[in-house]
Amino acid sequence: MYNIVYGFLWLVSLIPFKLLYVIADGIYFVVFYLFKYRKDVVLKNLQIAFPEKTDKERMAIAKQFYHNLIDTFLESIKFITISKKEILKRSTADFSLINSLTDKGYNVHIMAGHQFNWEYGNLQASMNLKAPFIGIYMPITNKHLNRIFYNFRKRYGSILISATEYKKNANHPAFNSTYTFGLAADQNPGDPANAYWMNFFSKPAPFVTGPAKGAVKNNTSIVLVVFRKIKRGYYHFSSKLLAEEGGAYTPQALTLIYKNALEELIREDPANYLWSHRRWRHEWKPAYGEIIK
Repeated sequence: MYNIVYGFLWLVSLIPFKLLYVIADGIYFVVFYLFKYRKDVVLKNLQIAFPEKTDKERMAIAKQFYHNLIDTFLESIKFITISKKEILKRSTADFSLINSLTDKGYNVHIMAGHQFNWEYGNLQASMNLKAPFIGIYMPITNKHLNRIFYNFRKRYGSILISATEYKKNANHPAFNSTYTFGLAADQNPGDPANAYWMNFFSKPAPFVTGPAKGAVKNNTSIVLVVFRKIKRGYYHFSSKLLAEEGGAYTPQALTLIYKNALEELIREDPANYLWSHRRWRHEWKPAYGEIIK
């Protein structure tokens, strides 16, 4: 079965970008207007995030989000056969800040958000960072797709560790020397009672505690990677310093700094965030403790 799935996607990956985007527009029509994939979730999330916007404005963001989501999926299939030259043509990165921290002897902890297109971001990191890039990823449920994506994600040297197996790999040899560690820190925690609760846009949301706790414990530098969609199919990635020495902060303070920076980034380009993600799936309860401000 793997060979069948891989063979089909390999053929799809050979489709020129111009034609691929024509196909993407067709898929958009089916997904948005016919299947209405998570449309209620997306619109509810946008209403929570942008109550000041009109229904028409939120709908425009939603439509562009679906275009971005579908483009990202089809662009990701292109990575099966895409050349390095094409990757560098369609994406650029300025990770000089991260490399300067590495030169100072710091390990760097990248806290990203679910912005498009993270697949380009991963490959740009593995090609441009001086220290080995360790990426924590959520496995795809379909084991065949997961294998295909895993293989192209590690194409340029990324060290990939499944989030479900991270505890088993906490002593991975890559952590024994200078490293750069990256993950999307806006995941929903498995246990909302064991989370940092903060107002994310206009409603409390739980944030996982592990990233900030690890940064404090290991005194790593904390950096936010900024995703910019220049135009359809073209991206730029840069970095923003959140804290040079994580050990100088509490985990709660670091998470708050990250949350504020991510929220500001999303406001600049609302359609470039994963609104189908059930970010406010959990409701805050007094038993969870105070909301951190």
